[in-house]
Amino acid sequence: MLSTNIKEATKTAHQQLEKKVVLQLKAIRSNADYAALLKNFYAYFSQVEKAIAPFITPELLPDYKDRRNSSYLKKDIEELGFTVDDLPAATAPEISGTLSALGALYVMEGSIMGGSIIVQMLAKGGITQGVSFFSGYGPATGEMWGKFIAVLNQQAVTAGDESAAIEAANATFNRFGDVFEPAKAL
Repeated sequence: MLSTNIKEATKTAHQQLEKKVVLQLKAIRSNADYAALLKNFYAYFSQVEKAIAPFITPELLPDYKDRRNSSYLKKDIEELGFTVDDLPAATAPEISGTLSALGALYVMEGSIMGGSIIVQMLAKGGITQGVSFFSGYGPATGEMWGKFIAVLNQQAVTAGDESAAIEAANATFNRFGDVFEPAKAL
């Protein structure tokens, strides 16, 4: 089953990204720090959304329009009093079909699953505004994840399908991690 295989095959990339995000979260001391983190998410998610758009159709994932996306991140940034100007560089992975698009979406949807932990971490530091994205789907978060996983598993018919999704998920994790690297001097 793809959902099991993709989780195992992306474990290292997932953990590496998680370390970078947690370090950034622990360094948040103000709304400006939090907005900077959100800008990383927004810059990357908006690029990935453009890359997967041709392949994630209403026929494939009927509730896609109801899922969390970069517009929630933009709204959160603006609620904190900032804009989406001066975003970090972000490059989406190569998306060449439905299975690679689902692999990338696996990473994006998965980020919502840990959102409640992020909201709690932020609240401990006094940050309570701009958390709509990380609040996920509220009590329906598990249900929404289950619906996505069902589509993911249904679409992966062959080993090649699984490979395309896993490769894209790993690339999505890795490229997302790049957004958190300090800009390199030329």
